[in-house]
Amino acid sequence: MAEFPDDSAALLQLLAAPGSAVFLDFDGTLVDLAPTPDGVRLEGGVVEALALLAERHGGALALISGRPITQIDAMLAPLTLPVAGVHGVERRGADGALHVAATPDVSPVLARARALAAIYPGLLVEHKRGAVALHYRLAPELEQLCVHEMTAAVQACPGVMLLHGKMVLEAKPAATDKGGAIAAFMREAPFAGCRPVFAGDDTTDEAGFAFVQQAGGLGVKVGSGPSAATLRLASPRALRAALLAASVSPFKE
Repeated sequence: MAEFPDDSAALLQLLAAPGSAVFLDFDGTLVDLAPTPDGVRLEGGVVEALALLAERHGGALALISGRPITQIDAMLAPLTLPVAGVHGVERRGADGALHVAATPDVSPVLARARALAAIYPGLLVEHKRGAVALHYRLAPELEQLCVHEMTAAVQACPGVMLLHGKMVLEAKPAATDKGGAIAAFMREAPFAGCRPVFAGDDTTDEAGFAFVQQAGGLGVKVGSGPSAATLRLASPRALRAALLAASVSPFKE
């Protein structure tokens, strides 16, 4: 059982109310975490529920992920949604326009992460646009070594910051985050004028929670751990259940 109240009913009410703009993290939120990024799977019916919910909210539903947009599109195919990828470095609006932020040089971080992974096969390196992620889920005993190496590498790269996620360390541009990505969506149709709701599971989502709550919306923390989010769900399964229910529920004023 969860160690905290589950706010599924409150979230369902928000999702089933007109005027909401829905923003969702992907890994650990929409899908359960897996040993490797390629190992995640979408449960049956989720894509259809997202399509229905997006239609009912006039298109005001977007994914806000650390993954590149191309990966999100492949996971949701044939559905195409507005997406912010790599923590906001990439962003595709509802009109299909792609916005790409300027990024600092992360090649020194990439070289150091790859050198470490060459020594320890349990480590996995992801190179994204302007970012480098070092996953140690398959070798949790290497956490402190990974933190030490990635911290040193980032300190030598101006304009780069280190995010500590769930069994992953990610070097990314300091100037972009999920809060900024959501803010950009909220300045555009069909999101403008709506009440933002953002669900995420990790420390990388806290900037998104902060923005939506400052804008009069609500953050939804999925799973355990400290968070500034107002609402809490026990698991990705609880979030999926709320999305499925909201996609077929009558809108409630």
